[in-house]
Amino acid sequence: MTPDQHLSQERRAQLLRLATGASVTVAGVLIAGKLAAWLATGSVTVLASLVDSMMDAVASLINLTAVRYSLQPADDEHRFGHGKAEALAGLGQATFIAGSALFLLLEAVNRLVNPQPLEAMAAGIGVMGFAVVATLVLLAIQRHVVRLTASTAIKADSLHYATDLATNLATIAALVLASAGWTGADPLFALAIAIYIFYSAFGIGRDAVGLLMDKELPDDVRVRIRDLAFSRPEVLGIHDVRTRQAGHQYFVQLHIELDDNLPLRDAHAVADAIETAITGAFPGSEVIVHQDPVSEVDRDRVRSEPRPAMATVTA
Repeated sequence: MTPDQHLSQERRAQLLRLATGASVTVAGVLIAGKLAAWLATGSVTVLASLVDSMMDAVASLINLTAVRYSLQPADDEHRFGHGKAEALAGLGQATFIAGSALFLLLEAVNRLVNPQPLEAMAAGIGVMGFAVVATLVLLAIQRHVVRLTASTAIKADSLHYATDLATNLATIAALVLASAGWTGADPLFALAIAIYIFYSAFGIGRDAVGLLMDKELPDDVRVRIRDLAFSRPEVLGIHDVRTRQAGHQYFVQLHIELDDNLPLRDAHAVADAIETAITGAFPGSEVIVHQDPVSEVDRDRVRSEPRPAMATVTA
């Protein structure tokens, strides 16, 4: 997912603060409610949901700090900005989520081996119903923010609240079945929730590691960058196109191949025009264009892309 290129930095910051603030608030309310429900029912599935919400709260606090840090402009010690703080937050969340899943897995197995009766299930179902509604509202806010900003941290937060929603629904189902006499449903549902949480943690961690390891931008973005480079008729080929993302900001480097006899001033103007076209298509991007005489390009050494027969693109 790519961010809305027409979104101002100020508006983006407002949306990120809205999402992180709502996340912390909802997590706090749900922890209080689920703690009361667990103490009343003794349900291991309610405990599973409580632990999940506690991990959500810790992860949301990490997000709150990381997002505010990532919004700081570049400085002398961080010349490429602070955007990778969002990926670090996502990796931290994956670790917390995996830890909660391991705890739930052990607790569910223990309850299968040593079953215990449940109490006050109507109250537990009521609390979990409220948790479902609150989580749905938060997810709607987060997904709106992710659609506009493509924030890695908010996306990770949204993913584990989606897991929390599944946990809440599974908890309600387990309590309903237990009240009907199916007491074994409680630990079995908790076991399924733990496995699902592990799966979610893996996905969040994979995306965060991809950003921290400077994974290339999506193919459609790279194709757009290539087309913008070829929008100048002087460009005979391109090579060594390198891209990465930190937070909401793109970083792009590429070499353009020009006629040997093109004056230096004209070559510089071509490179400037391409940089302007790319930053126009992807505002806030850092773009570096290097110029090479076409006769000096060793096509066996570099992955050169010759100019297509039809390469006319409007920036």
